[in-house]
Amino acid sequence: MPNYTAPLDDMMFLFDKLRNNQNYNEIEKYKEVNTELVKDILSEAAKINQNIILPLAKSGDENPTILENGVVRTPPGYKEAYKRFIEDGWTSLSCDPKYGGQGMPKTVSAFFDEMLSSSSLSFKLYSELSIGAYNCINHHANEEIKNKYLPKIVEGKWSGTMCLTEPVCGTDLGLLKTKAVEQPDGTFKISGQKIFITSGDHDLTENIIHLVIARATDSPKGTKGISLFLVPKYKVNEDGTIGIRNGISTGSIESKMGIKGSATCVLNFDDAVGYMIGPKNKGLNSMFTMMNLERIVVGIQGLGISETAYQNSLSYAKERKQGKTHNSKSSNGADNIIEHADIRKSLLNMKSIIEGERALCFWLSQQTEVSLYHENTKVREEASDFVSLMTPVVKTMFTDLGMEITSDAMQVHGGYGYTKDQGIEQLYRDNRITPIYEGTNSIQAADLVFRKLINKNGDIIDKYLNTIQNDLDNNIKEIKPFIDDFRSQMQILIKFTDWIKEKISNSKNDASAACNDYLKALGYLSIAHSWIKVLEVCFKDYQNNKDFYEDKIQTAKFYFKRVLPRAENHFKTASSGSDYIMNFKFN
Repeated sequence: MPNYTAPLDDMMFLFDKLRNNQNYNEIEKYKEVNTELVKDILSEAAKINQNIILPLAKSGDENPTILENGVVRTPPGYKEAYKRFIEDGWTSLSCDPKYGGQGMPKTVSAFFDEMLSSSSLSFKLYSELSIGAYNCINHHANEEIKNKYLPKIVEGKWSGTMCLTEPVCGTDLGLLKTKAVEQPDGTFKISGQKIFITSGDHDLTENIIHLVIARATDSPKGTKGISLFLVPKYKVNEDGTIGIRNGISTGSIESKMGIKGSATCVLNFDDAVGYMIGPKNKGLNSMFTMMNLERIVVGIQGLGISETAYQNSLSYAKERKQGKTHNSKSSNGADNIIEHADIRKSLLNMKSIIEGERALCFWLSQQTEVSLYHENTKVREEASDFVSLMTPVVKTMFTDLGMEITSDAMQVHGGYGYTKDQGIEQLYRDNRITPIYEGTNSIQAADLVFRKLINKNGDIIDKYLNTIQNDLDNNIKEIKPFIDDFRSQMQILIKFTDWIKEKISNSKNDASAACNDYLKALGYLSIAHSWIKVLEVCFKDYQNNKDFYEDKIQTAKFYFKRVLPRAENHFKTASSGSDYIMNFKFN
């Protein structure tokens, strides 16, 4: 079983030193969320993740969820861990105190999300979708629905799901067949089948609240006719108690490559009673509140799994002896593999990406809070645009690089990495879903290029690049070597941006073939920008924590010399066009 120690020092460094966003610090309700409070929360979070949740990863992989006589049963240890999980209040961490939540900002809850992902992604998914459902209901439901359902979801006694995919439609939701028939009392009867429903059924909570997209009988075809419905597994009585079983059954659970402890279900809705959430025929708008949050959280999953892969690779490399280095001083004929240049390069690659991603995620968490709660409308709007721009970047970069890191971790472990004994191959398998669900990474890239670069508020990518430029212009002299490397790649990204804007207008095939490359180039620059912010603190505060800051500086040096240059290669390949791709004749 892999080991894991929550990276509290790095998390607290970000919270203490990079919480310097003026707009974020102007949000009144977070002014009391100080260092001491956050350190206490994260310390307790580390304990439950390291001691209780981490062992569930192996348990869930070896004893997957099963469907038995119509009941989905979770792996051994899950019930006991979940009971402790909700008793300690972890489901309520970021929820509104009005419904029993603790009201912590994303700058805190994102760290907890990472710890959970590092410990056991399968276990995490049972509560993760609940928070997504909470956010969707909180933003779009009426007060009666909120008061009836949210307190139990916040408490963790009820969980939530997101029911979109059907056998006939994946991403193209306009093809859905699930129908909703309105009843005289204003409720709807929902009928249809949903597939790949994460945490669709299980034995951890008293009730499961499904958020289901369906088409009312009098609604138009396509995405313009989709509405959103709340459909509980058990009907809820007027007094809030659980009533009889609704018309929902589990047809099967998927046998998967990874996250085997998570129940991925086929759900059948047979005249199930549902309640419309938000305006009729505007269901996708409502559902995207949940989906966009999930996309960021999926990125954090990739980050969390990467952290575990790195920690175990580092530990193994310090102990495993193999071969002699060119400068070997070993007297027993072999050096620890961490002394070999190629292994050191792999480890530094992991470390520099992970720490840069964490810093970028912290910046995005601040922007998310500003977009929701700042008093100034214009400030909220700009932050919302930045969150929208970076959501597909974080989802895609963190999960794709998670595949690279978990693969490299297996390589560092050699033959042991390929066996089940060490648990490293499970990290690879568990992470493999993250580039696929909540919209595949190719869809994320297309979303970025065709929808997010420019929107109704103007040229968002130029605003973002100008923000980066201002940070570079106002920086201290010690960072100049890093900024010089950054500026050369920045100029390439600006050229790439101009190129892709032109292709969107006159050659959509060229733009489509370049989407993934453009996202990656922007992603590497965005992570590098986060490293610039980290380096500014390191050099200014160097004397107060030399060892920690020197480690950061040297890690950043690797990123700028070995990782950031990848951005240029993406421009070179993308700018070769698409004719040779689209004109190729497959036999």
